[in-house]
Amino acid sequence: MSNSADVLVVGAGIVGAACADALSARGLQVLVIEQDTVGSGATAAGMGHLVVMDDNPAELALTAYSLSLWRDFVAEQPARHEYSRCGTIWVASDDEELAAARAKAATMSDYGLACAMLDSSLLYEMEPQLRPGLAGGLLVHDDGLVYPPKSARILMDRAHSRGARLIVSNVRQIGDGCVVLGDGTRLSADAVVLAAGSRSTALVPELPVQPKKGHVMITDRYPGFVRHQLVELGYIKSAHAASGDSVAFNLQPRPTGQVLIGSSRQFDTTDLTAEPQMMARMLSHACSFTPGLADLNILRCWTGLRAATPDGLPLIGPHSARRGLWLATGHEGLGITTSLATAELLAAQIAGEAAPIAHEAYLPGRFTTKERARA
Repeated sequence: MSNSADVLVVGAGIVGAACADALSARGLQVLVIEQDTVGSGATAAGMGHLVVMDDNPAELALTAYSLSLWRDFVAEQPARHEYSRCGTIWVASDDEELAAARAKAATMSDYGLACAMLDSSLLYEMEPQLRPGLAGGLLVHDDGLVYPPKSARILMDRAHSRGARLIVSNVRQIGDGCVVLGDGTRLSADAVVLAAGSRSTALVPELPVQPKKGHVMITDRYPGFVRHQLVELGYIKSAHAASGDSVAFNLQPRPTGQVLIGSSRQFDTTDLTAEPQMMARMLSHACSFTPGLADLNILRCWTGLRAATPDGLPLIGPHSARRGLWLATGHEGLGITTSLATAELLAAQIAGEAAPIAHEAYLPGRFTTKERARA
């Protein structure tokens, strides 16, 4: 096999697989290096939600664009993706959170996204397992979910059909226009794409990326226990916390009839051991929103590492100081959602095309620029 290609992609999680797909679609010769299996790492650990987030305009633009790509992608074979257009209900505990839900609804409606405010009676009609006394919520109609490892495999298979190749190996070093494998083999290319999630800093230590550990649990089959993805409005505070351990209410109905239970965030650890204390904290919090959850049987718990940047936006574009190195990492909890948009933005830059949406907010050089401004 040739040791050269137009583009080397390091990492075959959902982001790397999407990059391989988008680059090969432009006629480039792509070689992907993955140390485990396609769709492993954070991709295998994630809940698989496809959700529009609007914490800032750049996040809204990226997630909304990516969901439009996902709808087209899964339409070809939704069963293979285990796709469900379940929608998301943002649950408001009180009048203050209900006001926040109304503001979120206004932002999304102005952007052309289908959503509807729910009063308490309509909320309980849609989700009777929720505890009494909640104020209402916001239903975002077109949010959905997939089983991420399968979607990553489909993306890699499509790239492979265009000539992309996959090497199973660890990476020792990334240089200018090259990658050195664990056995010393040197691969060369015009461009190297680093899409290794939380592993990215092991190869490029200067990246502003840190791991956030998360726990996920899954129940036995209870079809209809919940019908929508349920998320508390306080989830946003947890997702963007810069330190400390936190949990947030996030339930997801899988097409299998199982229920996924999230979520937690922990800093300063890369130990993937499931921690009973954190699991108990998550379950207690989830049961405070859906008391009937306490009667369900939990089958399994696992953990993963999200790759987070200081401003909560991913790194998509050229490294500011390393020639030929392109970044597609730092997606935190939105890697599944934003993978397809990330790939299109990155591939457009590498191919010299106009970006499909404004991409300046995601460029890696923004941190260098901010550091200079502070100095």
